[in-house]
Amino acid sequence: MAAPEPLFTVVIPTYRRPGRLAECLAALALLDYPSERFEALVVADEEGEGSLPAPLEDAASRPLVRFLRQPHSGPAVARNTGAREARGRYLAFTDDDCAPARDWLAKLEAGFTATRADVVGGRTVNGLPGNLFSEASQLLLEHVYRYYNADPCAPRFFASNNLAVQTDAFRRIGGFDPSYGLAGGEDRDLCDRLVHAGGSLVYRKDAVVAHSHELSLSRFWRQHQWYGQGAYRFHRARAARHQEPVRVEPPRFYRDLLAIPFDRHRGVEALALTGLMALSQIANAAGFFGERSRQNRRPAPGAAAAAR
Repeated sequence: MAAPEPLFTVVIPTYRRPGRLAECLAALALLDYPSERFEALVVADEEGEGSLPAPLEDAASRPLVRFLRQPHSGPAVARNTGAREARGRYLAFTDDDCAPARDWLAKLEAGFTATRADVVGGRTVNGLPGNLFSEASQLLLEHVYRYYNADPCAPRFFASNNLAVQTDAFRRIGGFDPSYGLAGGEDRDLCDRLVHAGGSLVYRKDAVVAHSHELSLSRFWRQHQWYGQGAYRFHRARAARHQEPVRVEPPRFYRDLLAIPFDRHRGVEALALTGLMALSQIANAAGFFGERSRQNRRPAPGAAAAAR
């Protein structure tokens, strides 16, 4: 007798972080959710063969975990690779440096059951509160959520480290756009295409994932430069999709951004975080305009998707 199909397939792209991935899989193993109702697909975004790194040997023995490999192509392609192999009715995406709360899948399922939404997004918290660079990135994400999801009845964006999608809806729009080779912008693009196709998004604040992205100054700069590159690709693709000029966030978005650290922090720490928020936007602008310079000589990314 064939095993029943799981309700959820958890897709985790990974790239050379076996220790963090092992922690992510350990958190999945502790979920308060029936083990037969979900599976985990780990997609290693790198070519290679042989045994798994030592931290992952125990996880590999668990029936609910499957490991896939692909040539290095970026997280968007890795998520699509996992989605093609998924058996679940819903795709739940998280990252290899994330640890879902024990009731994560239960809360995502409740979101789908209560609303019949195409997408349910949860809340991400900083798993490294002692790292100022990680805290600054977390504050920025929270600001983006407040801006794009200001209308609780019509949210527009969820990050790909805490995002669940009906598998049929995901496949119907072609999944993540593979032209996003770096981490940044591909999740905004996916959400926008789903909404453009008539889909609905629902936010579940109680579906929590802890994100432990350890950043240094150089990694912080590089991350936000990638976000800027992805932002340009997203805004250009969205403009083509909606047949409108390229529009970015208004000045008040950036003004409010610099005030956020003082909502939660005080003194020197708040000032340091404000400086990092400003630095993130300088890096973002460098990536945005660098990508614009490159892409102005090419067809608009996402133009093909606009015709879908």
